[in-house]
Formats: sequence, structure tokens, C-alpha cells
Amino acid sequence: MARLSIVSLRKLFVFFLCLSAVLFLLITLQVVVELGQFERTVHILPPRDLHESGWRHRLHGSGLLASERTSPGGPEGQYPYIVWWSPLTGEIGRLGECGTNKCFFTINRTLYSHPSTQAFLFYGTDFNIESLPLPRRAHHQWALFHEESPKNNYKLFHEPVITLFNHTATFSQHSQLPLTSQYLENLEVLTSQTYLVPLNQKNKLRKTLAPVVYVQSDCDPPSDRDAYVRELMKHIKVDSYGQCLHNKDLPSHLRDSIAMEEQAFYQILAQYKFILAFENAICDDYITEKLWRPLKLGVVPVYYGAPNVRQWLPSNSSAVVVVPDEPPEQLALYLKRLDEDDGEYATYLEWKLKREVSNLELVKELKERPWGVQDLTQENYIDVFECMVCSRVWENIDRQKKGLVPKTWQAEGNHLKCPLPRVFDFASGPRNRTSLRGIWTASYEQSKKEARALRHLAERNKNFTVEQYWKEVFTD
Repeated sequence: MARLSIVSLRKLFVFFLCLSAVLFLLITLQVVVELGQFERTVHILPPRDLHESGWRHRLHGSGLLASERTSPGGPEGQYPYIVWWSPLTGEIGRLGECGTNKCFFTINRTLYSHPSTQAFLFYGTDFNIESLPLPRRAHHQWALFHEESPKNNYKLFHEPVITLFNHTATFSQHSQLPLTSQYLENLEVLTSQTYLVPLNQKNKLRKTLAPVVYVQSDCDPPSDRDAYVRELMKHIKVDSYGQCLHNKDLPSHLRDSIAMEEQAFYQILAQYKFILAFENAICDDYITEKLWRPLKLGVVPVYYGAPNVRQWLPSNSSAVVVVPDEPPEQLALYLKRLDEDDGEYATYLEWKLKREVSNLELVKELKERPWGVQDLTQENYIDVFECMVCSRVWENIDRQKKGLVPKTWQAEGNHLKCPLPRVFDFASGPRNRTSLRGIWTASYEQSKKEARALRHLAERNKNFTVEQYWKEVFTD
């Protein structure tokens, strides 16, 4: 009897254990279902018709299936779709709020022919002729986001291509959303004296440090800066910490590129009197951290880059601007004179010591730009770019509802001013076999042909192959 009792108890225990497991699974399933409903509520997903018909859209005849021929605003109750043709954001789908307007942003290219698709966004560096949203409908707007160097995609910097776009956000002040000051957080970091090393201390450090420092690891770019600096180094001592013209080592923990914003790295640079702030390419308004960093640190930048840089300097006497037509030896003599004359050198830091930015245009730019840099209280420039396009899409939808002609936007032909890359003829010395120095002029000249070819094919308004494109490029 005792043995049977024990067996019965074991069976009863197993029964309750199984029952508990079943209940646990049921509860878990219910939670998963509720979470799924919650996710569908919180995360904006494409409207139902994307799944039912959107994936099946194909170009046919006039471009849309008969059942899809609706107004450009899309079916009632839907929002305009804006497709990132370059998958910059990586977002499958998001309903973005832009003031009183809302647009559905996605990287899903299959929505090309959806009647609600109104605009395509392109990231300049990834702009690729192998796949473009062609044919382009009358209501399709194209928008270019390109904050990087022109060397990344030279054909964008010629009139035939830049004018294909309705909206732009680039480093040019002529852009609809200028990003010229993208590397400058605010006025406070410019006037801050956090890293400023007193002049008398810099003079003492001159026993072990050169008057000039150079830190570049992107060697032989279109600006040919390394050739200039190599010649300059024959006439004045330069400490070069980067891979380009390297002659001095950083501490081991600062040799990685991600350490460029470390306080310890800033403290090293702040000890110098001059920093060679040479851009990798020459274009109006193409100004990077190479200029802003020394200004923030209280070091005089020796700047070579944007021809109109004086328009952006905090004061008239805040940087030594290189004149590329003058020999480096002349620049070296001037830097030596400043190095030896504390009074004259101090004039370049007077604005910093007084914490005054006299350039009212720069002050206005930083106060009025609609985006922020490393500022959680402000929108970032990608969000602002998306909303600029969204708002303009809605403007045309509203105009059509009122029976008005849609508004047209177009980038200016002289939007991006980037001259032919130059090659300094005084350059001499050892050359890296893998140097790109010799390709930039030819690359720029070919990019003109590429731009004309792309424009011609885009105006035909139908898809083309890579082979057709290159045939067009090399056809006189």
C-alpha cells in the first residue's frame, strides 16, 4: 500500500508539473501576442496596402497599374512615402513628424512605383549610376544629402548632375540646407579657453617641439597638401604625427584614429603655436574640423582649403591663410617671424583671449541653423533634411488640392564650386608606389564626362545599364 501511495504521489506530481507547464506556455503566448499588438501600436509600420499590393508594383505602360492610378498624394488617409534610395538611415519604415506634416520614410526600394511615393533621397558618397529610380514621374522629387569631401563622388560637383536634384543638403552655403558649419558645435567651444596654453609656456616647449604640427593619415588627396607640406618642411621644422610625412610618434594609446577627439590628444596639439590645417579637397565652403580644431584649442591654424574661408573665420586675424601660388619657403619665413615675435603672434589669438567672435555672419549662421551638432536639445541635420523634403512634398499636395500648379525646386548650377585639382610642381622626394597623387586631375576631368553622360541618360527617363552608361561616357 505504501509503495502504491508513493507511485500515486509521483503521478500526481507529474500531472501538476505538466499542467503548470501548459499554463506557463499559455500565459507566455498571451504576453507575446499582447507585446506584438503593442509593437504594432508603437512602431510605425507601412500601411496595409504595402503588403497587399505594394510589393507587386511593376512598371507597365504608363508606369502604374490601372488600380494604382491615384493622385500623387496617395490614397485617402495615407501619408506621402519618401524613399531613401541610398540606405543611409537603415530604417525599414518610420512615420516621421515634421511639424504639422507627416511622411513615411523608408529604405525599401520596392516602393518606387507606389502611388504614394513622392520623393527619393540620395546620399552623395553612395550615389550610384547602377541603380536609379527611373523612369522619373512628374511628381517625383530628388534630394541629395552630401556633407563629405567632393573627392568621394566628383561627378556630383558638375552642373549637369547637381541640377538633377530638387533639394540639397551639402557643405555649400548655396544649398537649400547648408551644412557648412557641420563640424562646429557652437560659439562657446570656439571662445572657450579650456585647452589654451599660455604663450610663455609655448615658448618654453619650443625646446622640444617644433613650432608647427601636422597630423594627416589620408595621404596624397586632391588638394596635394602633402607635396606642399613636404616642401615646407625643408624650410621650417614640422612635427608630423600622422601616417603622411610621419616623423614623430604619438603615445601608443593615441595612435588610433578614434583617439582624435580625446582630451589627451587635444592637450598635445594645444602645446604648438601653429597647426597645418590643410583640407583634402578645395571647394568654396568645404571647411572641416581641420580649421575648427586649432581655433578651439587656441592654436593658430595655417589654413589651406576653401578659397572663401575668410567668410567663416571668427575674426580677420585668427588664421594664417595659405596662398597656394606663393612658394612654401615664403610661408615658412612668415611663420618663423611670428614664432620669434610674441607681439605679432599674439594678434592671432586676441579674439580668443577676449572671447569675442567679431564675424557677425558666423554668429548668425550658428544661431539660426535649424540643426545642432552634438546637442540633444536640437534636431540633427539628417532629420532636418528629411523634414525639409517632407514639408515641400506636402506643400505641393496642398497646392494640387487647391487646383494650383505644383511648385518646382532645383539646385543651382553653380551650387558647388570645386576647381580642377592642382598638382604642385615643386614637389620632390620619395614617393609611395601606391600614392593616388597622380590620379586626381584625370579623375576630375573624367567626372565631367560622367556628369554629362548621366544627365543625358537621365533625361531619356528610362533605365539604363552600366555598359550603356560607360559607352555614353566615352562617346565624344
